[in-house]
Amino acid sequence: MTTIATTARERMLLAKDASRSIGLLDDATKREALLAIADAIAAGQAEIVDANGEDLARGRESGLSEALQDRLRLDAPRVAALAAAVRDIAELPDPVGRVLDERTLANGVTLTKVAVPFGVVGSIYEARPNVTVDIAALALRSGNAVVLRGGSAAARTNAALVSAMRGALADRGLDPEAIQTIDDFGRDGARELMHARGVVDVLVPRGSAQLIETVVTESSVPVIETGAGIVHIVLDESAPLEWARDIVVNAKTQRPSVCNAVETVLVLRGAAQRLVPPVVAALQASGVTVHGDDSVLGLADGVTAATDEDWSTEYLSLDIAMRVVDDLDVALDHIRRYSTHHTESIITQDSANEARFLAEVDSAVVMANTSTRFTDGGEFGFGAEVGISTQKLHARGPMGLAELTSTKWLARGAGQVRA
Repeated sequence: MTTIATTARERMLLAKDASRSIGLLDDATKREALLAIADAIAAGQAEIVDANGEDLARGRESGLSEALQDRLRLDAPRVAALAAAVRDIAELPDPVGRVLDERTLANGVTLTKVAVPFGVVGSIYEARPNVTVDIAALALRSGNAVVLRGGSAAARTNAALVSAMRGALADRGLDPEAIQTIDDFGRDGARELMHARGVVDVLVPRGSAQLIETVVTESSVPVIETGAGIVHIVLDESAPLEWARDIVVNAKTQRPSVCNAVETVLVLRGAAQRLVPPVVAALQASGVTVHGDDSVLGLADGVTAATDEDWSTEYLSLDIAMRVVDDLDVALDHIRRYSTHHTESIITQDSANEARFLAEVDSAVVMANTSTRFTDGGEFGFGAEVGISTQKLHARGPMGLAELTSTKWLARGAGQVRA
């Protein structure tokens, strides 16, 4: 039975109450609940797409950027992909109850460390209706309730998705209050969520650097920080032209509006004459504007002069910065200065350069000879992701089911007392 809540705080308290029963569900019940949610999303495709069309129209009228419009857009294939992702999550192993450590003390007391749900997971994000489904599904699979603040840009879409998911839980006899949205309380609701310490157990922001910074600095609820993606690819002297060209183009153009798209390419000077002209030409053929330093300007036509600001810009568009650097040391220095510690990749056949890069770059995901677009929970086999954590406490990189659990020690004795 759905309870009518008149404030954001009341909805969070309902989620807290629901988390107790959700946290005790067995593996099969959680799996069946998620399959029911996937079916409900698929069945509601027309309504979801219609609601999304209203959000998109309103976004265009208000000047929403092309990058945010792309993140906001849900057409029939994308809705089908959301349902498929929920089914994938349903089939993943239950993370709750995993034994992480066990030992027997000298006095005979046995200790077992097990994974347990957080309780209530909150998320603040913007113009990303896929996050509504991904986080709700991951939260439920890991035994958590969820409180969502998805922003005004996607309000109608998020409402349609939440309605479908809550309906699926109710139809299975589970508490629909385990999925809450506070979108209709606006910014006041977001502020309440950030200060709901003791009700909400952890908060995950996803969105612009400004949004994430606001949540990190203002929240009294513990925050898992996801980060903006100023992502780098380094091309060294041994990089095969085909690899360099194809990986850079894919990492920039496959979906430019997401955080794992490459924003800066660093070319070692010994490779510049060979690689810069064809890589720039391939990017331009794909509609990308290249912002290059003086060396790039001298090697390729149609390049826009880069400014200092370009090295610290997350474009989220068909723009890319390119710089020629003297050697790998300078490339690593550039990354240390400008990276947001999300994802970096090197294209090389030099095993020493590869080993140095993988060891010395301090980012959540460090790659060699592959596209940065693979930094993704779905690609990593997590079904979906809560976000990509760029912090170092608790979770780092794409966050799946395991990252939505905490731990508990179980102690079993037979009458022992401490001397």
